[in-house]
Amino acid sequence: MLKRFLLLCLLVALAALAWLVWYATTPMQGRTDYPVAFSVERGSTLTAAARDMAQAGVLQHPGAFVLLARLKGAAAEIKAGSYATNVATTPLDLLRKITVGDTVLGKLTVPEGWSFAEMRSALDAHPGLRHDTAGMDAHQLLKAIGAENIHPEGRFFPDTYFFDLGSSELALYKRAYTAMRQQLDAAWAARASGLPYRTPDEVLTMASVIEKETGAPEERPQIAAVFLNRLRIGMRLQTDPTVIYGLGARFDGNLRKDDLLADTPYNTYTRAGLPPTPIALPGAAALQAAVNPVRSRALYFVAKGQGRHEFSDNLDAHNRAVNRYQRGR
Repeated sequence: MLKRFLLLCLLVALAALAWLVWYATTPMQGRTDYPVAFSVERGSTLTAAARDMAQAGVLQHPGAFVLLARLKGAAAEIKAGSYATNVATTPLDLLRKITVGDTVLGKLTVPEGWSFAEMRSALDAHPGLRHDTAGMDAHQLLKAIGAENIHPEGRFFPDTYFFDLGSSELALYKRAYTAMRQQLDAAWAARASGLPYRTPDEVLTMASVIEKETGAPEERPQIAAVFLNRLRIGMRLQTDPTVIYGLGARFDGNLRKDDLLADTPYNTYTRAGLPPTPIALPGAAALQAAVNPVRSRALYFVAKGQGRHEFSDNLDAHNRAVNRYQRGR
């Protein structure tokens, strides 16, 4: 009887081992809508991670998966992050993914020149982010990332950001805010002498205006020179993007003479100096242009097509350029 019992135990063990080998090497068929994305939370135990993967529809038989991991000595090696499986993924493949950190990342590009509102809309709509800012106003959002008592415009660096799927959008805001602070600090430290800025925030505001005024990167230092020359002599900046920003939702795509005459805090036709805050998210090139403009006496520029401008030192030359490029005379 003892021999029979031991033989039965051996047969059961061999059968269990054979099933485990089959389980470990057989593609998972729990779902048909592959690929399936899932996350392993930071600090999760193997058992908790297996349970979460099963709930996400990624994994069948989580207990067997835990046993497989323990037998391979990988129970303590799982790594947090975002992952994805496909129809050919086996439990053994899955174990390798979460122990070597074979993660997949979400992606969001914030273009130069976007407003804070445009950036926020993009983050709000991104399916790969956890939307912890829902219901927050701008002040509450800034407070949540440790950036109180400032205006949100221009405070976030435009770039392409990669992140773990399911991570909080607050973390991305924090990264973009920190990146802009670093970029602005570097620009302020490298600024040319004699510029009429009192604070780094004025550089940020100027850079945002430069960003909105030209689509030609090589022209940014020339645009900066014009605006700085105007500031030095007390001439108004008279730049359309600031007026448009001040109009907000009232701007319908056409800037009219009445708009240029309607006074708002951002109307640089009616008010001297820089606008009260940035008007967009400036990139690194605009920041560098703001602190290192070209040497120029130009006070005017006019669009001449393909995103480029004609620069002039005096009003007569500017009027001739306007007639040539805007009026076809």
